[in-house]
Amino acid sequence: MKRLITLLMACAGFALAGCNTIAGAGKDIEAGGEKVQDAARNVQEKM
Repeated sequence: MKRLITLLMACAGFALAGCNTIAGAGKDIEAGGEKVQDAARNVQEKM
């Protein structure tokens, strides 16, 4: 029974860590998209 609880706790820890990693990646991708939008806006203004 102790092994099962330990395994479940480890799985829960990995799941929570994965959520934070995905959230961080989402923020990075969003920031990259904003940079692309800014660059496109600058090019459009120069035309």
